[in-house]
Amino acid sequence: MTDHIQQLQLEDVIGDRFGRYSKYVIQDRAIPDVRDGLKPVQRRILYAMYKEGNTFEKGYRKSAKTVGNVIGNYHPHGDTSVYDAMVRLSQEWKMREELITIHGNKGSVDGDPPAAMRYTEARLSEISNEMLRDIRKNTVQFINNFDDTEVEPVVLPAKFPNLLVNGTTGISAGYATEIPPHNLEEVIDATLKIIDKPTVKIDELMTIIQGPDFPTGGIIQGVSEIRKAYETGRGKIIVRSKVRTEDVRGGKTHIIIDELPFEVNKANLVKKVDEIRADRKVDGIIEVRDETDRDGQRVVIETRKDANVEGIINFLYKKTDLQVSYNFNMVAISDRAPKLLGLKEILEAYVRHQKEVVRNRSEYELEEAEKRMHIIEGLMKALSILDEVIRVIRESENKRNAKDNLVDAFSFTEAQAEAIVTLQLYRLTNTDIVELETEHNELEYTINQLREILGNEKKLLSVIKKELRDIRKKYASGRRSVIEDEIQTIELEKEVLIPKEEVMVSVTRDGYIKRTSMRSFNASTIEEIGIKQEDRLIMLEEGHTLQHCLVFTNYGNYMIIPVHELQDIKWKDNGQHLSSRFNLKTDEMPLTAFLVGEYDTKTTVVMVTERGQIKLTGLDAYEATRIKRPIAGMGLKNNDRVVSVELSDAKEEDVLLVTRKGMTLRYPVSEVNNTGLKAQGVRAMNVKDDDRIIMAGLVSDQDYLITVSQRGSVKRTELSLFEEGARAQVGNMLLKEIKSKPHRLVNARLVKDDIDILLKSASSEFRTNAKSIRMSGKYSNGSFIVDENSFGEVNEVMFEAFT
Repeated sequence: MTDHIQQLQLEDVIGDRFGRYSKYVIQDRAIPDVRDGLKPVQRRILYAMYKEGNTFEKGYRKSAKTVGNVIGNYHPHGDTSVYDAMVRLSQEWKMREELITIHGNKGSVDGDPPAAMRYTEARLSEISNEMLRDIRKNTVQFINNFDDTEVEPVVLPAKFPNLLVNGTTGISAGYATEIPPHNLEEVIDATLKIIDKPTVKIDELMTIIQGPDFPTGGIIQGVSEIRKAYETGRGKIIVRSKVRTEDVRGGKTHIIIDELPFEVNKANLVKKVDEIRADRKVDGIIEVRDETDRDGQRVVIETRKDANVEGIINFLYKKTDLQVSYNFNMVAISDRAPKLLGLKEILEAYVRHQKEVVRNRSEYELEEAEKRMHIIEGLMKALSILDEVIRVIRESENKRNAKDNLVDAFSFTEAQAEAIVTLQLYRLTNTDIVELETEHNELEYTINQLREILGNEKKLLSVIKKELRDIRKKYASGRRSVIEDEIQTIELEKEVLIPKEEVMVSVTRDGYIKRTSMRSFNASTIEEIGIKQEDRLIMLEEGHTLQHCLVFTNYGNYMIIPVHELQDIKWKDNGQHLSSRFNLKTDEMPLTAFLVGEYDTKTTVVMVTERGQIKLTGLDAYEATRIKRPIAGMGLKNNDRVVSVELSDAKEEDVLLVTRKGMTLRYPVSEVNNTGLKAQGVRAMNVKDDDRIIMAGLVSDQDYLITVSQRGSVKRTELSLFEEGARAQVGNMLLKEIKSKPHRLVNARLVKDDIDILLKSASSEFRTNAKSIRMSGKYSNGSFIVDENSFGEVNEVMFEAFT
């Protein structure tokens, strides 16, 4: 009776059993497969719905039916675990590309639970079709289910890299995984790069995949950490909400939160901010309310009129989930074992999987095509000797005998004989013979193609690349998360103490900057400004101490100066020179400056160089915490210099370029793509070697263009005369060319109404206004307002808009 009892050490038994359990949990429950990016329960849900025909082009079915089917056939676990996994696959705030669509309450970003499965209805999303495409063509291995009554796939064909696109999170025995979602278009482009260039480095891949792309958007900080994660599989980034401000009546400012970090519970965040308000941990918050509706997410924090809004925002970044850290831990099952994988390893594993899938599919399709070809050849042969075939069949006793007689008489195979005896009489027409010949030719082509795929690695890869491009074209969507290079350090104590004060900020051409109190400014006239004799203003703007002043130079650099850090200088005194804060090059000078309160994504910076390059970059890319030295805002080459920097709020604007020789070109800003901070831009205008651009302006509500030549000729031209062209053209002539003494433009300006014009020569000055210049046609040289012989050659022109 006791012969079967074993005497074993308890620690050995427990260790062995727990080891087996751990292996199961790791491989078959909590960690996704690197090939399709799915955990077993997710794979079983998708396959069960696909097999039952619950696909995107058909109607919805009760979720309970799918859950029961999954439990009964593939996944013998609790119904709650299956339904929870199913719901997560449908939640657009957790999945970058939802794999299931659900009718009914599927929960919310506030942490609300979904409705019970008896109430909701579900079906596969359209992109899930790409995960399961060709699964019936022996593309992947199938194994028996838990009770050997069904078979299930070990992995799905997965026609796009789902592991990176949708990411994953999971905790198992001894292992955890945390892979963020990414942009489908970027991931596919990186996969194509891996196929084309197997030796590609992480740095090159990161020019394609900028970083994670969370479904909830937000701002990601820390490019170096992203690179570390892509290299090693581990890294830590900062994800912060997209926060902006709105000025409302009564001089108040509202803090608006449009996007939250990934997997942050909005209701809990609102509750936490309200607790901070109630406990007065930061002064100035009146109320917090959630105004989210069908138009999008919107959390409003109402502040007092005199509140330090910037300090409040930084406090909330520091003390709430308005900013969180995200830790990469890219663990996936590869070759039936958990591995920590870098970006390139994940993509390489996916490409190997696709090779196997396409190879298996091609073998299946080749076998099917050859079978069909064999039948077609038999039918074509039978039709060519139709009378003899009919005679043999009529003389046979039954179907079996007829098949044997056909095989004996004409050397048909068993399969061909079967096809002949089951052939319907109407198929004996001439038309059908043509159809057979057409099908034969098509099959012959298909077979050759499939054999080439199976015999030629390059052809196989071209098929994978084409299918990836097709998916990219069909499903690509814009990036939602913004990537910022540096992790911004929050200096809470200092920022909270900054009082918001209305001030005037001025910047001069020679590089003097100052902030002036409104009291000092209002007690003087603009002409009383403290400024050196030959200097002039390039910016005068009313703002406040919580803003930044962005100063752009002719070297393509820019400087960020917090307004509260500027010296408070009286209006009649000279300002502080930029060189006291920044290390400027010898001939580097400011071109223009702007006051910026928020580095938003809608506003763009348009920069143009004298040699004809143009660059458009989102203002959000210019935000930085490293403000001790000028930052490169545009890459320049061949001693090129920037001549114009403007802010644009809409791509519907046109840009108008004017060269020294009087060439002009106008085209929409939308022809210029948004590029990175240090990019060199694209060709704005085809400028000849002996010419250069002197002005580039954005056309919005201005009425005309003022140009001034070295001969003292001023021309006023209606903007409607400038026809729209295309980027990188030579442009049209604005001036009539005079061979003996040609006009060469010194300066130009787009004008709305009126503006003072100051002409300077080596010995003289002359002031006029734009309205006094008569309107000229497109090809005239304008009006001489000074005598070039007595006045001298005009060497400087100033447009004084601040008076």
